[in-house]
Amino acid sequence: MTDLTSDEARRIILRAQGFLGASTRGGGVSAMLRRVGAVQLDTISVLARSHELVAYARLGPVGRAEVERAYWHSAPPLPPRAFEYWCHAACILPIEQWPLYGFRRRAYRERRFRWHEVPPTVDKVLELVRSEGPVTTADIGGARNGGPWWDWSDAKIAIEFLLDVGEVVCTRRVGWRRVYDLAERVIPANLLDENPTDAECVAGLTAIAGRSLGVATRADLADFTRVKGRYADLLDDALLSGAAGLMPVRVAGWPPARRGSGAGARAGGDGAPNAWADPAALETEPRGRHRTTPLSPFDSLIWDRPRTERIFGLSHRLEAYVPRDKRVHGYFAMPVLVGGRIVGRVDPAREGRTLVARQVGFEPGVSRTAAGRRAAVAGMRDALFEAASWVGCTDVRIERITSPELEGPLRAALNGKNRA
Repeated sequence: MTDLTSDEARRIILRAQGFLGASTRGGGVSAMLRRVGAVQLDTISVLARSHELVAYARLGPVGRAEVERAYWHSAPPLPPRAFEYWCHAACILPIEQWPLYGFRRRAYRERRFRWHEVPPTVDKVLELVRSEGPVTTADIGGARNGGPWWDWSDAKIAIEFLLDVGEVVCTRRVGWRRVYDLAERVIPANLLDENPTDAECVAGLTAIAGRSLGVATRADLADFTRVKGRYADLLDDALLSGAAGLMPVRVAGWPPARRGSGAGARAGGDGAPNAWADPAALETEPRGRHRTTPLSPFDSLIWDRPRTERIFGLSHRLEAYVPRDKRVHGYFAMPVLVGGRIVGRVDPAREGRTLVARQVGFEPGVSRTAAGRRAAVAGMRDALFEAASWVGCTDVRIERITSPELEGPLRAALNGKNRA
């Protein structure tokens, strides 16, 4: 069994996620998607939508149109590169993962219910897609009944159920609307013909989660693909049998695995493994330059809040749905990664050609040394200006800084950059 310090684990994680070393940035957006395994989607758009921010965070100022093409578009007769399905949440997934979600499609078909009762018109909707597809909800009667966003029309409920069970698939969006087509017309035949068992699906997805995360607890792995309930034992079996291809490790400072709570927990004791690692990630020491970047709250580096606190000491939550007067860090506060650590948070907005930081705050630890303060200020400045340039802004303005000891240095750094 391998012993790792918490810093060693953090660096392995950063490399696995594409934030450390130039070699992790080759191949563009398509390679990035395969490296991270899943890119979460969300409707909120501040600087850009989250799936665009995920690519930018790793690759720098890649063109936004290029991001969209890499995720969703390929010219016939080439097969699609990706599809949309339920992983950690609604995610863009590499097309080759299609067979591994068979266990989830079968479960949805068995339940015939998720958020709504499936209407009797579902077969008619399927026939409409068969004869008229590809379609959006606008083509089949609209998504809503006229009430709140969750008041779906029968057509929307039916098409989403067909997506859940794999009769139809979304491989692209137009104007943020899903475009649905028959799986048999979209998914390559060799993938469509694969039919792995539930155990094989969970083992395969656990392997993907392990490679993406680098080093992870059992809970981290389960959270990545939301494998729970009756499938939890399959995850344990995949780890203990070696089917997932991950090795047990012990990370100093990480909590011990609890007895009875999963694969690594069964051994118990202070000397027992408390995490799992991708063997390839342990073969070489992570080296190279760190990315300096703001992170979407939905980025897989930080989407799991307990894991984020364990790795970076950062307690973070999305405050978009928190009443304005109760927000601490801002509507869409983005943690800022500098030198492999989270140095602060910025809540961004745009006003014409100006990127506006509604609020900037630094984490308490960065001001302990003069070198730490300089690195944090320079990193925050660089992160803001590179992000501004990427979205077509020429200036940066900060409205509020919640760290008084660093307000002067940061404003001076920004003024110098704005004049340059």
